[in-house]
Amino acid sequence: MINGKKCILKMISSLLLFLPAYADKGEDVYNKVCSACHVEHIDRDKLMKNFLDTNNTLLKLKAPTISQISHSMKYRIGDPTADKDIHRMEVSAFIADYIIYPDKSKSVLNPNVGKHFETMPSLKGKLSTEDIEAISNFVYDYDDKINKKRNIDDVEFEKAVERSKKEDKIIIIKATAPRCRFCIKMDKKVLTDEKVVDLLNKEFIIVSIDLSKQTLPLDLRASMTPSFFFIFVDKNNKDNVKIKRIPGAWSKEDFLEILKESILAKNKS
Repeated sequence: MINGKKCILKMISSLLLFLPAYADKGEDVYNKVCSACHVEHIDRDKLMKNFLDTNNTLLKLKAPTISQISHSMKYRIGDPTADKDIHRMEVSAFIADYIIYPDKSKSVLNPNVGKHFETMPSLKGKLSTEDIEAISNFVYDYDDKINKKRNIDDVEFEKAVERSKKEDKIIIIKATAPRCRFCIKMDKKVLTDEKVVDLLNKEFIIVSIDLSKQTLPLDLRASMTPSFFFIFVDKNNKDNVKIKRIPGAWSKEDFLEILKESILAKNKS
């Protein structure tokens, strides 16, 4: 087994030279081999409800999602703060080793999640060296792929005004503070939700203001953080704006309703 692991490490060391070529190959290996058990991604709240509340009876997953595996490995294998290429090698080496020598004791999953799954069968002899390199790269990059989809387009206020006039979008000024736990809650629980992010990027332009470093434009004042200022530019007179202030942290369901109501108000004006 020791010689086998040395071969795996040697194999992975060549991975960095061929990353672009392995992107499509990795997805192909996933579709042909891994997708029989592993789905790619499920919303985090739904996953937590499945594992913590319903004992995996809600989703009845055969194996953890690719996004769960990718996220867990990124933070539990090697040094996440080190050079990204070095960290990629560490994670990819772990993945390659696990594919050939699976062992539940090596699992990086949360125990409350991992307990629902049996140890996967070894794929030794079933995947080529190229296949293993490709799927390792695919899994490593998957967490970044999901996070990229959740990114909110955030710009400076002056650019937001220009874009609002051209794109007929509502400006949202988000007032935050670095030690505001409700701001952190909104950022982690609400402003990463797929439906929220999709709607924000489609209909709004976001301006984030850290009140410890910046002042709010338009002489606005925030009595608490987070506070959200919805700026409506008058269609008939672009120099006039209407402002609606929504203070506080919200659930994703309530925040979606606030966004939808703002869109309706804009369309009626």
